[in-house]
Amino acid sequence: MANTEQSKKRARQSEARYAVNKARRSRIRTFLRKVEEAIASGDAAAAALALKNAQPELARGVTKGIMHKNTVSRKISRLASRVKGVVKA
Repeated sequence: MANTEQSKKRARQSEARYAVNKARRSRIRTFLRKVEEAIASGDAAAAALALKNAQPELARGVTKGIMHKNTVSRKISRLASRVKGVVKA
């Protein structure tokens, strides 16, 4: 339990940041789910559009410190290759 004023304030700040980061993570996961669903449906146009919409959200997650840069880069790369596969199929 926080005893000093400073530690109490840090606890409050931590809770506030946790709530904001949780919302951001949820938003990113929603965009990723939309891409996955579009790929699963086999609709190339919808998959490409969903990926286009998801990329800035993922990049924003990096700038906000929620996700690591290389993790996001890997996710985008893998999704892009899967969307490309849907387009060819």
